[in-house]
Amino acid sequence: MKIPAPKNGFTKIQSLFSEFFGLGRAATITTITFIGCLLLAAIFWFIYSAPPRTLIISSGPEGSSFRKNADKYAAILQRHNVKLIVLPSEGSQENLKRLADHKFKVDIGFVQGGINTDAKIDKLISLGSMFYQPLYVFYRSSKTIDTLSRLKGKRVAIGPEGTGTRILALTLLSLNGIKPGEDTRLLDLDADDAAAALLQSKVDAVFLTGDSAPVQIMRTLMRAPNIHLFNVAQAEGYARRIHYLSTRKLPKGSLDFGKNIPSQDVALIGPTIELIARSNLHPALSDLLLEVAREVHGAPSLLRNLGEFPSPIAYEIPLSEEASRYYKSGKGFLYRYLPFWQASLANRVLVVFIPFILILIPGIKMIPALYRWRINLGIYRWYRALLRIEQDVISGSITGEILAERLDQIEQAVNRMKVPASFAEQFYVLKQHIEFVRERILDGACKPEKIRRSKKKESK
Repeated sequence: MKIPAPKNGFTKIQSLFSEFFGLGRAATITTITFIGCLLLAAIFWFIYSAPPRTLIISSGPEGSSFRKNADKYAAILQRHNVKLIVLPSEGSQENLKRLADHKFKVDIGFVQGGINTDAKIDKLISLGSMFYQPLYVFYRSSKTIDTLSRLKGKRVAIGPEGTGTRILALTLLSLNGIKPGEDTRLLDLDADDAAAALLQSKVDAVFLTGDSAPVQIMRTLMRAPNIHLFNVAQAEGYARRIHYLSTRKLPKGSLDFGKNIPSQDVALIGPTIELIARSNLHPALSDLLLEVAREVHGAPSLLRNLGEFPSPIAYEIPLSEEASRYYKSGKGFLYRYLPFWQASLANRVLVVFIPFILILIPGIKMIPALYRWRINLGIYRWYRALLRIEQDVISGSITGEILAERLDQIEQAVNRMKVPASFAEQFYVLKQHIEFVRERILDGACKPEKIRRSKKKESK
């Protein structure tokens, strides 16, 4: 007696599907392949949709507010097991160019509101405004300067190329009739060189902002003799004319109460700083970055109120859908109660595998139904052939020998059919009906004469 070979794993699965769903070998393989493809697609998407563990931010020069804030972001993100690589830059304009260049590896960056550049920004999104960036204009003069037009014909340091300071300075000076190439010397000195030149009387005024100037330089200039911080008396007018500018006030004595620095309230103007990202930023990381921004920028300071930032203020680059949703309803449900990576894992399970199950269940139900329909269609095909034979017998349009030959052909074709055990009853009933039709033809029960006589008797 031959002992059957043991079944391997696939054969066992095939037998299980065949017995449970009544499928043949081909249908079983099709079903298993379908489930396998769905499972592989779900696993791939589960892995692919995971947030990256490393982000790259384009910040600003060493010591600038951009760089300091980037370092704070890195420290907080590290608590969530996300590494933030901080890249130094010249400031807002360079950050924006890096983000717009898909060949440059960077994910986010601080960008001054209102920056205009030739770079394509259609693939960039804004996460909102993070903080105010006031413009500080320091000048050396024995008299108080109350308008920027008074700088005409003087030596003015406006910052190097690539900084938001230079762009804003040129915009404001242009509104006051001061343009490059005229009698006013516009120097592209960086913050350190500009401050040193002002202290040494080599320039008459300098424009500084936090994107490119260390805070220590501004404090030094605040305390230096014969150097004054420009009070923007026309601040409200500038804010009305330039949509991305805001007005701020530096209160009297707020920097040093003992020395009364500044000696009077100082009106300031400046844009907000936006956190700009590429459009492929993972939604979970968008929420996490905004949570970090809330921790860093949400506290009150001299120039902002409690909870004022981050805010859904965006200018040239549109606010992302994820950021808009965050500002309206906060972070997602799971992220409120679970650590970041646990919430991300649970969220991906819900997003990936629940739809997988919802597709799999009706898919598994559909395959046996389609398979039964195909088998039934094959069986009904031969019933139609038997009906045609009986109709030919009744009409007397064909001889008995040809009818018998056609029955033999039908029987041979039926015998070649591969039918699973669940269709055995229908299969054997078909064979019985073939035999039934054969017997009626062979014993002449279906001869036209008998049929006609039986019809006459019925009519009488």
